[in-house]
Amino acid sequence: MSPVTTALAILLIPLASAALIALFLRKQGTLASWISTAAAGSIAVLSLQLIFGGARNFPASWEWLRFGDFVVKLGFKFDDLAALMLFVVSFVGFLIHVFSLGYMHDDAARARFFGGLSIFMFSMLGIVLADNLFMIFIFWELVGFSSYLLINHYHEKQSAADASKKAFIVNRVGDFGFLLGIIMCYWLNGTVSLDELRDHHVFSTAIPLLLFCGAMGKSAQMPLQVWLPDAMEGPTPVSALIHAATMVAAGIYMLCRIEPLMVPQALHVIMWIGTITALYAALCAIVQRDIKKVLAYSTLSQLGYMVAAFGLGSLEMPIYPLGLPGVGHSEDLAALETVGRGFLAAGVGAAMFHLTTHAFFKALMFLGSGSVIHGCHHEQDIFKMGGLWKKMPVTFWTFTIGVLAIVGMPGLAGFFSKDAILYLAMEKNTAVFGLLVFTAVLTSFYMIRMWKITFFGEARSESAAHAHESGVSMTLPLIILAALSIAGGYSGVFGKLAGSIAHLVPEAEGSAHTTMLLISLGILIVGAGSALFFYKSSATDTLEEKSPALFGLLEWLKESFDRLYNYYVAKIQHRFALLLNFFDRNVLAGLIVQGFSGFVGFVGYGARALYTGSLHVYVYWFLLGAVILWAFAAGVF
Repeated sequence: MSPVTTALAILLIPLASAALIALFLRKQGTLASWISTAAAGSIAVLSLQLIFGGARNFPASWEWLRFGDFVVKLGFKFDDLAALMLFVVSFVGFLIHVFSLGYMHDDAARARFFGGLSIFMFSMLGIVLADNLFMIFIFWELVGFSSYLLINHYHEKQSAADASKKAFIVNRVGDFGFLLGIIMCYWLNGTVSLDELRDHHVFSTAIPLLLFCGAMGKSAQMPLQVWLPDAMEGPTPVSALIHAATMVAAGIYMLCRIEPLMVPQALHVIMWIGTITALYAALCAIVQRDIKKVLAYSTLSQLGYMVAAFGLGSLEMPIYPLGLPGVGHSEDLAALETVGRGFLAAGVGAAMFHLTTHAFFKALMFLGSGSVIHGCHHEQDIFKMGGLWKKMPVTFWTFTIGVLAIVGMPGLAGFFSKDAILYLAMEKNTAVFGLLVFTAVLTSFYMIRMWKITFFGEARSESAAHAHESGVSMTLPLIILAALSIAGGYSGVFGKLAGSIAHLVPEAEGSAHTTMLLISLGILIVGAGSALFFYKSSATDTLEEKSPALFGLLEWLKESFDRLYNYYVAKIQHRFALLLNFFDRNVLAGLIVQGFSGFVGFVGYGARALYTGSLHVYVYWFLLGAVILWAFAAGVF
């Protein structure tokens, strides 16, 4: 097949799978699950063929809609960045499908679940392959729709229904800014094609910040991070697919796609939002009891790392006025092609490197948590587990590799990608570097806390006492992801996947390399060592026992945004809605609509009274009209 045909098949196969399941297989869960998994396997094979076949930047664009001079096109942009993201989405997505065969085996709504997985894969692949911002936005919204379906899989539970609505609404807030950014980009440039924007564009501080709003929603950056922990109400494979490797990574990928539009002011804002999100989420993770919510806040923190890495690629260039504040032409920026562009490329490289390694080890840990939950008969509280390392050896050792990767154990994938971000921060911004180092210490602390309490000590519940290892369909993906969590950070492996992106990753050399190695070891020793010595494998939280004030403060911090939003909705938005309702009922419907209708009725009533049926009355009216007409003609009025 030609590259265009292969890319089209990759995009349409999951859509065909979803349509087939929705139309004909809604009550045949086994067949639906195998069709969806086979579709995911076909996507993975075709993706490897496209990635390693050498095809890049092949022309593929079709006109979809035309309104006068306004044209919406659908097309493919397949470069090294798309190839890297395609591997992550297709390969990790396939492993999650395989895992789901075992995890969802007894679920009565398997067909709906696997149909949702297929439509989600279609949506994500559309974002990966899109060649313009309009096409990205179309599939961006489809991702939001499909994630709503998957989070709401257990819709009979009120918490799941609430979580899906929360995710949908919060993402729409970010997507509104994203849409405004696309409109402004088209208004100023006359195009939203990624290739055309790279070659020539009018830049503005507002455009990248508005587009970043979309990333804030999908990648759960502050203050739109509140939906992600609640989304753990969905099945665990959904958590792995949406919250580890694909949906939440879409925001990072989109930022790298719009990199030509970036300006220093926007990058500075992006850098600080990512840094603050990373620190906030790490603090919240310390007090979580639910194993999936620990991983959810960990995902928030790591996404903050990626956003901060992208923002650290600040450009050394001025802003020239062009009628609007902070707007100028790209050809005016001589610095864009020199020092500034190099730093920006380093930010893209570091962000995508960590996105890739994070997809491996976080998908491993989410699926590992699913194996633990399945083995413990759907128990999710880590303080009701314990003693699982003997009962679930494959899950334990693979999960341990994922934990070691995220805490930065030298030699594992997370060590290389996190160090690239820390090195870039050390070179560019000392304050951000300090906060990210502290966040890394917290990451080691809460991950080792979860690992120790979950797997060691005595079983603290009947569920843990009768835990069992999962089947082959669930353990095989763990083994493969564990291997990628070890090897994925090495330049040979990452270079094969990423091509030219691999050359953008910042690398410390000489004394800087030694410094970064010592810093990483210090982070690991302080964070992991503190958790190992501090926490006991017991049914109670040691921090809550020894420092209830600190524990309460972190709990308050965790709930603060939800409380703020609830206050806003109840005290401001709801009251404003009541005011609008009063205005609608009493002013619009009452005074204006009913008032005008009453006036018209009164005029009609009066007009009807004139029609008496008496010729004498009509003669008098005729004479009165003639007198008035004469008065006008004579100039009396």
